[in-house]
Amino acid sequence: MSRVRRRAAAGARANGGRDAGSAVVEFVTLGLLMMVPLVYLVLAMGRVQAASFGADGSARAAARAFVAASNEAEGRARARTAVRLGLRDQGFDAESETLQLTCAADPCLSPGTRVSATVTVEVILPGVPKAVNGVIPTHVTVRATQVATVDQFRPVSP
Repeated sequence: MSRVRRRAAAGARANGGRDAGSAVVEFVTLGLLMMVPLVYLVLAMGRVQAASFGADGSARAAARAFVAASNEAEGRARARTAVRLGLRDQGFDAESETLQLTCAADPCLSPGTRVSATVTVEVILPGVPKAVNGVIPTHVTVRATQVATVDQFRPVSP
């Protein structure tokens, strides 16, 4: 028998074998106590990151759709559709206040005008009831802004 095994056996005899199997219980208990918050943190951060991806992609698509349209009404409709699709792809619902379009000049689609699209997403942390969110703010606001320029050589409608 090796020296390490003899010392371990002597230690087990000295304390009467009372610790037999308790290390496994301690390991599982401490592991669960540390893993549950870690798993929640991963879920919450994943949701916030999904909102970030959705907001950034939607703002870019909305700005590009708006400046490529033939008139302002069509551009706003295309931008809303782009935001709705981009956010739905990441698992979020798009409300009417989600998209804000601002133009540097009037009319918006005149050549060389800079158009800014801002998309705002409210992320409610997973596992938090809506009643608690009403009392204590348990949401994160993710906002993305993209700027697109109307083509300098686009045809101007009369």
